Amino acid sequence: MAGIRVERAPGVDHIGGQGIAGVLQNGPGPTVILRADMDALPIKGLTGLPYTSTKTQLDRFWTEKPVMHACGHDVHVACLMGAAELLYAAKEVWSGTLICLFQPGEEDGAGARKMVEDGLFDKIPKPDILLGQHVVKTEAGTIQIRSGPALSACDCFDVRLFGKGGHGSSPHKCIDPVYAACFTVVRLQGIVSREVDPANYAVVTCVYLRTANAINIVPDTVDMKVDVRTYDPAVRERVVAAVKRVIRGESEASGLLKEPQIVQTDDIPAIINDDNVVKVLERVFREHFGGNTISEMVRDTGSDDFSIFAEAQNIPCTYWNIGGVDPAIWQEAKRKGTIDELPGNHSAHFAPVISPTIRTGIDALAVASLAYLTSDL
Repeated sequence: MAGIRVERAPGVDHIGGQGIAGVLQNGPGPTVILRADMDALPIKGLTGLPYTSTKTQLDRFWTEKPVMHACGHDVHVACLMGAAELLYAAKEVWSGTLICLFQPGEEDGAGARKMVEDGLFDKIPKPDILLGQHVVKTEAGTIQIRSGPALSACDCFDVRLFGKGGHGSSPHKCIDPVYAACFTVVRLQGIVSREVDPANYAVVTCVYLRTANAINIVPDTVDMKVDVRTYDPAVRERVVAAVKRVIRGESEASGLLKEPQIVQTDDIPAIINDDNVVKVLERVFREHFGGNTISEMVRDTGSDDFSIFAEAQNIPCTYWNIGGVDPAIWQEAKRKGTIDELPGNHSAHFAPVISPTIRTGIDALAVASLAYLTSDL
């Protein structure tokens, strides 16, 4: 077998901003991508741990905000670095190409797309398999995996309604966009209940309304944010079209001055785990970790732009969860029926236990990679 060659190809860092792709070539064979997201959230850490984040950053309004890895992305990075070191040390037992992809901007849904648009797939070898994982609020040392839909698609919209402002005491002299916004929010809720087959999953939520800040003002505009989640591509297309139709229709019905402004801010496809890849990984995970530690992943209503990499090149992919809760704490909460009270992702108290969480994540990435790097695919 050829000795391993660590290739630092032109453009493998600062892809789409701060993205990094490390390429380890070790002779002929399949090309496997392992992906880890690495951004933080604007949350002040309240874990009380000695390594609690004290970092801050400027948000888009140039306001300084505390940040922490409240979704466990620091775990993801540590696991991928550990897996890369492990696979490098085991270079005599595998052949092929390993790509370690460190992706920024997952939380705002833009990071993966920026990397793709910046030519990621022109800068790395053509991949055969895409693999990823996420730490969640389940027992550390366990893995959850499933075939088919794993995480939902996400379509988010910034909306502005245009009225005619004036004095709050004289609404008849105005064209009130707040009134139109209220009807729009109510009508949006009818999309799922009246236009989607109950056997299919869809969520439409208005998560934000902002308008005048005084009691006696009818504003000129109202800003809204709308969040749509689906799994099935046909349902996704229909629901997104319905959201736009309702916003425009209610704007017209209220006599607003012009067409509403609708800007899509997130466009993330669902993660659909490849059946054949899942079968392979279930087998190797059970062989390595033992059957009692592997269970079926609950279909998640959240989203992850991991799917953008898969869709861009039609790459078979699989994404699984690893547990991050101390086993003793998990078992005690399970006995008391208080699992729901444990802090989870995006909580200021979310603190995955270091061991066995990171060891499980390292081994899972390495074992999954070797399932392909020790075969002819």
